[in-house]
Amino acid sequence: MAIRKNVKKGAIVRVTWSAGRSAAERRPGAAAALALATLLAIAGCASSPIPTEVPTAQSIAGLSPSGSVKLTEAFVGGAGLGRGVLTFLGKTYPFRLLGSVIGPGSLSKIDVSGDVYKLDDISQFAGPYAQGNGQIGLQTSGVGDLWLENKAGVIMHLTGTQTGVTLSLGRDEVIIELAK
Repeated sequence: MAIRKNVKKGAIVRVTWSAGRSAAERRPGAAAALALATLLAIAGCASSPIPTEVPTAQSIAGLSPSGSVKLTEAFVGGAGLGRGVLTFLGKTYPFRLLGSVIGPGSLSKIDVSGDVYKLDDISQFAGPYAQGNGQIGLQTSGVGDLWLENKAGVIMHLTGTQTGVTLSLGRDEVIIELAK
């Protein structure tokens, strides 16, 4: 630290002290990592577009189906792509879907169909859905039960077959987009 000895009376003196390089200078990525961590923490406090609850049979007890869905999805690694058709109010609406497996991943294909509940308008159908099958661990080919729900409250209860293998934590996400 340097101190100036000849300072005039009434002058403003600025004293600075440095113990070497700053944390950002010592670790160039530290500032960026801290900024990213802060943004992620703030984002985690915001409302997620993906529902956090997975529906069950109790969610649709006493309700009549609004429509029906048939879809096929293939997974490689942690991502899946698929196509389907929604039948609603006498019309068919083709759609595409993108899915993700929460867990190590999958090499599989699912063919499912079933009913849609709480769909009042076609505009409520597209978007992200929480998908839960309740099975944690290794899933192999077989018949299964699939529940999905979006933020609009639309619920799909689908049954069908899976061929291949999936190592999952029992919860996945699916984004549905109506075809144009």
